[in-house]
Amino acid sequence: MQDDSTTRSSLPASAGFAIFRRFSLAKRRAGRLDPLMQGLLWTIAAGMVFAVLNACLRATTLHLNAYQVQFLRYAMGMLVMLPLVLRAGVAAYIPHNIAGQFYRGAVHTVGLMLWFAALPRIGLADMTAIGFTGPIFIMLGAWLFFKEAMHWERWLAAGIGFVGVLVVVAPKLTGQGGVYNLIMLASAPMFAASFLLTKALTRTDRPEVIVFWQAITVSIFSLPMAVLHWQQPNAAQWAVLALTGVLGSLGHYCLTRSFQIADISATQSVKFMDLVWSACIGYLMFADVPTQTTLVGGVIICASTVWIARREANRKSTANAAAVAAASEP
Repeated sequence: MQDDSTTRSSLPASAGFAIFRRFSLAKRRAGRLDPLMQGLLWTIAAGMVFAVLNACLRATTLHLNAYQVQFLRYAMGMLVMLPLVLRAGVAAYIPHNIAGQFYRGAVHTVGLMLWFAALPRIGLADMTAIGFTGPIFIMLGAWLFFKEAMHWERWLAAGIGFVGVLVVVAPKLTGQGGVYNLIMLASAPMFAASFLLTKALTRTDRPEVIVFWQAITVSIFSLPMAVLHWQQPNAAQWAVLALTGVLGSLGHYCLTRSFQIADISATQSVKFMDLVWSACIGYLMFADVPTQTTLVGGVIICASTVWIARREANRKSTANAAAVAAASEP
């Protein structure tokens, strides 16, 4: 008869093997998907991770200075990735375009300073909705600087999504919180510029290298403001800050992977789904009830997201069919 203790001790190992096997199978299946669909899935995953991250950051900025939290979030992200760097070797994480890494870090830091200044005073759903102006700047920048094709469907989806954002944002631009909504809005073009630089960097560097150097550069540029406003975090706050390091690195990795696989303009359509995640988490963590305008704008945004996703899939299927037909001609 087999010893019960032996059986019990083998269960965790068996369960771990089963989880690893399922993950490997899911990864293989995802690798067979169309590159556009892979890019959309990476973007959706990034949005979900960032929604949780933003909730943690907002909770922390209610008690600690925003600039200190900004520095610690990226410093923790750097520490989280350090074991991976040491395992692969430092040489593997030396970027080919180090000047571009620092330039991107400086631009991203400016956007973060604006974003963190408004974060404690704006609800998560409204903050996310304001951030949806970013894809408009990204699409325009990708069209101007990367010569990416901008089909009429993408322009229309972006326009409809922007109307939805206006429905959400316009009522918030008056009253006491109006100035912080404007500050949050000002961060959008800075983040758009940062993401466009990320797209350019994916031509020479791997996603994990870009994420690691983002953590390094933003930590360096954020340190002076953090020192000026330093408050000693307690144990619980240190734990949450460590979690933000993990979530931030994971979220930026997912986003960088999406930029590497697919056109940056195509992936921006599903960014509007972030409003759903933010509204749910905001309600659960902070009892933030989305306003009627937020819900109406969310419906408009989600409608444009579903429509452009289906149009992009149909466009790709038609192009593939045409390519097969052309190859089969004598």
